[in-house]
Amino acid sequence: MYLMDYYTIPMSLAGLPALSVPCGWTTPEGGRLPMPIGLQLCAPLFGEKLLLGAAHAYERATNHASARLPETGAVRA
Repeated sequence: MYLMDYYTIPMSLAGLPALSVPCGWTTPEGGRLPMPIGLQLCAPLFGEKLLLGAAHAYERATNHASARLPETGAVRA
């Protein structure tokens, strides 16, 4: 279970605001179904407004968060 949080722990320990937004899909080698990819963003201490603004701008500029795979209903870029 620890490995599930591996990339979020440094931000939490440092007290920095961070979030992840959908940024595409990849099909693992030997895999059949595509898996979502997330873009992790981090801001300076107390930079939540900047972070949320950047995430919002990215989501408006792309359609990663709203596109869906027809056969699975999952989000697709």
